[in-house]
Amino acid sequence: MLQDKVSVILALLSVSALATPVEKRQDFSTIHYPPGTGEDLPSYPPGTGENLPFYPPGTGENLPFYPGTSIPNPVFNFTSTYHVEATPEQVVNGTTPTGGLKGCHGIYDIGLISDINAICFSIKITGFRGEYQSAARTATHLHEAAKGQSGPPRVAFPNPEGDHEGERLSIGCLRGPFTTGLMMDGKDTGADFQVGQIEHEPEKFMVDIHSSLAVPGAVRGQLP
Repeated sequence: MLQDKVSVILALLSVSALATPVEKRQDFSTIHYPPGTGEDLPSYPPGTGENLPFYPPGTGENLPFYPGTSIPNPVFNFTSTYHVEATPEQVVNGTTPTGGLKGCHGIYDIGLISDINAICFSIKITGFRGEYQSAARTATHLHEAAKGQSGPPRVAFPNPEGDHEGERLSIGCLRGPFTTGLMMDGKDTGADFQVGQIEHEPEKFMVDIHSSLAVPGAVRGQLP
């Protein structure tokens, strides 16, 4: 049976060979490409090839920063940076401690570019449970609030994504004008906010995240 199959295959190959004219193969090793094309370029046009001076944001191996790591200042020429640890013990409702969401923990690395009103962030949350819940557009915020006090959100970060109770990440940059989706006195709480306000008095700002199991906040961290 196997011999019969081999015979059929050989026969088909023979027919194919007879049906296709045989031409002398060209020696491609001697081909010269027109200037600006081919594989033997001394250098590639800017923005192409393998010798890029840099890669588009979010691609390549030279990302400005990686999940769960601090944001390096030289990449974006930040005017200021902040590393904040968010814990359940810091959460308050008004001025009353709530205890937050036990077992939850957050790291917020924030970089500001105040001359263009931009904020970049790397947020890592672990031990989060429940659903994201907030009256604002997202449940992850930067609030204007002194230590031990509540205050309105000024920036709504994208909610971190990831494992149910494992590590969740949110990384990116936002540029004003900011909106939170939460209205106060007929005006969005992010309206007219400038990130330079943080640089002027960082201790009056905090970050947090809200859960259906801890609506006032799962964790909170005060900017240093």
